Amino acid sequence: MTDQIHRLDGLTDAVSIRIDPWGIAHIRAENRDDLFFAQGWNAARDRLWQIDLARKRGLGLLAGDFGPGYLAQDRAARLLLYRGDMAVEWAAYAPDAEAICTAFAKGINAYVDGVHAGELPLPPEFTLLGNRPALWQPSDVARIRSHSLTRNATSELLRARVMALMGPETGAHLDLLRRNLEPFTIPEIAEGLDLHSLDARVLRDFLLGVSPVSFSPERLAAPLSDADLWTRPTSLGEIDRIAATEGSNNWVVSGARTASGRPILCLDPHRTHVLPSVRYITHLTMPGFDAIGAGEPMVPGISMGHNGHAAFGLTIHGHDQEDLYTYDLHPDDPDLYRHHDGWQRLTTLTETVPVKGHPDQRITLQFTRHGPLLHRSASHAFALRTVWSLPGTAPYMASLSVMRATTPPDYLAALRGWGCPSVNHIYGDMAGNILWKPAGAAPIRKGWQGLLPVPGDGRFEWQGLHDPDSAPVELNPSRGYIATANAINLPPDWDGPIPGHEWLDSSRHDFLNAALAGNDQVTLQDCAAMQLSLHSGIALGLARLLQGPDIPAPVRALLDGFDGTLPADSPAAAYIEIWLSRHLGPAIARHEGASEAVLPLLQPYDPASLLRWMQARVDLPPDIIASLEAAWTDCAQLMGADPQAWAWGRIHRLTLRHPLHRLAPAEWSLPPIPRGGSSASPNYAGYDLQSLDVLMGPSVRMLIDVGGWDNSLFVNTPGQSGLPGDPHYHDLQPLWAGGEYAPLLYSDARIEAATRQRITLTAG
Repeated sequence: MTDQIHRLDGLTDAVSIRIDPWGIAHIRAENRDDLFFAQGWNAARDRLWQIDLARKRGLGLLAGDFGPGYLAQDRAARLLLYRGDMAVEWAAYAPDAEAICTAFAKGINAYVDGVHAGELPLPPEFTLLGNRPALWQPSDVARIRSHSLTRNATSELLRARVMALMGPETGAHLDLLRRNLEPFTIPEIAEGLDLHSLDARVLRDFLLGVSPVSFSPERLAAPLSDADLWTRPTSLGEIDRIAATEGSNNWVVSGARTASGRPILCLDPHRTHVLPSVRYITHLTMPGFDAIGAGEPMVPGISMGHNGHAAFGLTIHGHDQEDLYTYDLHPDDPDLYRHHDGWQRLTTLTETVPVKGHPDQRITLQFTRHGPLLHRSASHAFALRTVWSLPGTAPYMASLSVMRATTPPDYLAALRGWGCPSVNHIYGDMAGNILWKPAGAAPIRKGWQGLLPVPGDGRFEWQGLHDPDSAPVELNPSRGYIATANAINLPPDWDGPIPGHEWLDSSRHDFLNAALAGNDQVTLQDCAAMQLSLHSGIALGLARLLQGPDIPAPVRALLDGFDGTLPADSPAAAYIEIWLSRHLGPAIARHEGASEAVLPLLQPYDPASLLRWMQARVDLPPDIIASLEAAWTDCAQLMGADPQAWAWGRIHRLTLRHPLHRLAPAEWSLPPIPRGGSSASPNYAGYDLQSLDVLMGPSVRMLIDVGGWDNSLFVNTPGQSGLPGDPHYHDLQPLWAGGEYAPLLYSDARIEAATRQRITLTAG
């Protein structure tokens, strides 16, 4: 065991940090401010480069460290900052939210001061890039919104472009292949909306503002004259796919249906895989509060885990929290836009951005009454309205209240302040209660749908937000379990507000609910098997349609006995996924009349929509049969001519690359891992259509034994630390990849016995 003692200004009493064999920091303090000070200090200990970069990206301060190649991204980020009243903002989360964030920022700053003084190690990324970590303000935690998940501005734009190219009726029909609408509705074009005015440039700044930071020698060396060239992070369709398909699984089981007689709560939030992990697990203890779980390292508290009384988890719920507005500009004054019967002037802000190697640069930001101006043409302007501009929508900040709830009434009261992201919350406590409630800021739209851009002339205004109590709630259902997985899950008889029409397909939701319905003696091992399941209802449904005599014989032979499971060593899984993701969608779209120009806008196709289309056919058209043959050729080119040598994991792999992988030592990135599964399997493995690289999935998995807390299990890939070379940098990846778990220790005795490193923070 190694011991460290650090004397720090800003503490009142001593704080103990015990590191267990799996890298979890168990932090014990004697009061609230010391506890969150220590959480900030510890976050910097393990993740300083990650959180420093996240802060600078969110605040628009990258160019000061990295040069002109980052100036455009800084401007885009500043468009998306919260700029409202901070007093109202703090009050939205918890009575002590400002005090907690103040202590958290002071803890980060204490670590940064130690680095600057040479008393603590400087993470190697700073040395490689030649920059230094910066100090934080408490408001930095709350003002940055752009790492949250909201929807559906990109989808509105894609739908509008498809309808512009194909005509409103045909375009709306084709767009259902990209994104099914539930409850079904026909997108309505607002009077006066020019669909042809909407091109990919409209959302360029938004996409740039929410994109991660990339590093290359060319970007780092870009001259000031080329600053405007570094503005396109990726294609619009790719960004929409990443934003739209990030989801999660969670479930909670009543003690009446478990082998132990205690509730079990499980979660495995799906996000884009990054290195280090997007999640960080920590244990926070002080008199009257003792919680362990996962959150984002730059946010205080935890958002999923348990507090010794109740467990809680979340998955994305389908709220529509964004709208794209279009405006007619005054022909003689481009800073005036039409609103009702008159004209309003754009609000213009001028800010100064530091740029490495150059004088500070002045940038102009403009806003309409609805939000940031994203683009203008000669006659039109385009702005984004998003809940981000409202107080109380900093991602996960409402967890400061949620994590302290110990009864269903307390939990529901805490959720009233939840703004972003919109989520299915689940809860289970030692009294035996289980609970579900979706929460998130939900705009009220009267007389319009939010599925297409709308004119910003005053006819399409939000009428405030829905009352949180207007959302459904389920407490102790008679079936004895609750499971969510991003599908539409409103009660069958629901007649309240519809939060949105865009949801992920129900394959994972259906699988989880069926598994729980068939088991009244659920164990943690059963739940692990559910999290690790590679079953795809979509793949199984498609395979069942490929048994007729018109199907090529090699395809029928390969799929003979296929049960819908997608293991990494499966030839059938490789074929069915290649056909589904690369060939079936374009074939159906062409069959339905899509032009070649529209096809890229429909990618990635909605798998459930493609399955429904296939199931509605008695006989498959020749062009669909041809797509089967094209997929076979594709597989042969990727994996060789012998189908028995094909394997899904050979081409479907997860490679965790350090953000500096183009510059850094190779060992900072990790070798590829063969993966099974898909976006339809509970063991989620969403992938890029071109490279087939796995992009999304669970970083954290938790299985929580409510009341038997020390039995709980977790894994976080690749590890808890963000420091290359640290023992906990990637020590958990083998467990994660192999479907194994580590103990989520909670009791003091178990933690003490397992402690491998002890850090004591004392008042300076």
